Amino acid sequence: MEHLITASPFSPLELLIRMFVAILTGCVVGIEREYKNRPAGLRTHVLVSLGACVIALIECVFMNSVSNASISNITYNFGRMTAQVISGIGFLGAGTIFIAEKKIGGLTTAASLWNTACLGLATGYGYYWMSIIGCVLVLAVLLTLQRLIPVNSLKRVEVRFVNRQETMQFINEFFEKNSIKVLNLDFHIETGADKRTTDRNVYTNIYTLHLPSTLNYTDVINHLASYSNIQVVRVTNT
Repeated sequence: MEHLITASPFSPLELLIRMFVAILTGCVVGIEREYKNRPAGLRTHVLVSLGACVIALIECVFMNSVSNASISNITYNFGRMTAQVISGIGFLGAGTIFIAEKKIGGLTTAASLWNTACLGLATGYGYYWMSIIGCVLVLAVLLTLQRLIPVNSLKRVEVRFVNRQETMQFINEFFEKNSIKVLNLDFHIETGADKRTTDRNVYTNIYTLHLPSTLNYTDVINHLASYSNIQVVRVTNT
């Protein structure tokens, strides 16, 4: 049994190299998340990658120890520690997911944490090139994929405004000019809510929009918000 504990297939230098590569890959992904001010940043990604690497190293040492042992009446199940990392990281990822005003955020950061754990495992097992290539691909997905393949899903945009006739003309002209399709429209009126204008009603329209590929929702919201009669513009799931 003592042989199972002390035997190691790695030199101290090899252990340090694997841990360093794990820290490096976690650092690269973490810097991108930190730069965008996401819930999990540099330190979180580095710790996840390093911890996963350590688990993989333990698994490698254990497998080597068992293969060299003379115990024949014991059955070993390799890979269980690695599997626990893959499933257990979901709890940490769930902590980065938040719901604000019925809108879910943090999913990409949770996915990057899960990928970072996988990179750490690959590094711990000694698959350096797999880990480095995987890190580059993760970074490419985070930085460039949305720009290369723009996807404008159907979204609901809430517009709160006064002076209905003028504002509706402005909104309709903007939508028509930019080929924005209105798939559905919900609205309600607050009577007498605004005392600064002759028309004291405050109107709220909730549009379900489909945008052309050349336009994104940030442009739409910024343009609508620049109009003086519009008080609030936001993307909503309600």
